[in-house]
Amino acid sequence: MEISAAGRLEVRITAADVGKRVSVRSLIEHGPSGEKFSDTLGVLTSWDNGVLRITRKSGESVRVAESALVAGKVVPAAPARRLGPAASYGELARVAARGWRPVESERLGEWELRAAAGFTRRANSVLPLGDPGLPLDDALTAVRGWYAARGLPAYVQTATGAEGTQELLCAELERRGWVREVTAELWTGGLAPVADLGDGTPGVLLSRDADEAWLARYRRKGVGEVALRVLGGGSPGASAPGKPSVWFATVPGEPGAEAPAAIGRCVVDGRWAGFAAVEVDPARRREGLATAVMAALAARALEEGASAAWLQVETDNEGGRALYDRLGFAPHHAYHHYRAPEEPASEGSAPDSSAPVGDGAS
Repeated sequence: MEISAAGRLEVRITAADVGKRVSVRSLIEHGPSGEKFSDTLGVLTSWDNGVLRITRKSGESVRVAESALVAGKVVPAAPARRLGPAASYGELARVAARGWRPVESERLGEWELRAAAGFTRRANSVLPLGDPGLPLDDALTAVRGWYAARGLPAYVQTATGAEGTQELLCAELERRGWVREVTAELWTGGLAPVADLGDGTPGVLLSRDADEAWLARYRRKGVGEVALRVLGGGSPGASAPGKPSVWFATVPGEPGAEAPAAIGRCVVDGRWAGFAAVEVDPARRREGLATAVMAALAARALEEGASAAWLQVETDNEGGRALYDRLGFAPHHAYHHYRAPEEPASEGSAPDSSAPVGDGAS
């Protein structure tokens, strides 16, 4: 909040500050335990008709009546992490996109339209890193048409909570009826500390391919050719100039087991190593297998020149978040998938599939 030299609370923001990070205090009528004030920190995404709209780091949108404002000021962007690798949102968004490639993509200005026959939202959504080259409504119309022609629902992937993220775009999508279906977070951490945890852990097998054994543990069953192409991503690996290097890890199960005890996937791209699909047999949890998988993959990534790590985890994955916190990872930003509102079907239009396309974290 802002306090003047005279000791009074002051509102030092106006509608001209839309798009900036602000901190406000407002009156509340029926607060818990008799509280009279509420504090909100986030990006001011609109100030219309006496109502402020502020998007928090998590992506939550908060409405504050102008008449309830007690104090407010513009604040600096969230400080960079003191520990771990420093990175901009744009750098991480592009690295993450290269680590989970669609089978088809097309540019719309600086937006990338991505499709992979519905396998995961990340591979079947727009990545809007810049200007689409059209007014927003026209760009969204083009997006809907592109996905409809492929029998897919239209999704836009956005981010909040870091410098350069897309709180304003989130607000504009919500105004147009787009629905946020999934929120996840991208976490970053140092790679060497993860690799150092590999001493004395069970044997982990590394491969360039997701073989039948690996797929037997992968939680998305019935993986077809398209999914294998997405999973394989940048193979054949480091020897291919300009392509990420993809590795699959497997901890064999007991003799006669139908699936491995644990699996994981890692994509090495320059200084970054991205972890995904770390899964453990429920009967073998708490044996350190997930850590062993990540340590083996991290060691290989170090050999290929990486030094920093990233991963994506959904906000309700408590077990995963606890593991990654122990390994030294921390949230960098949140990302969201917005689905286009349903439109009345018109004669001759392509179908808008309502089939699920997987979670936003993989």
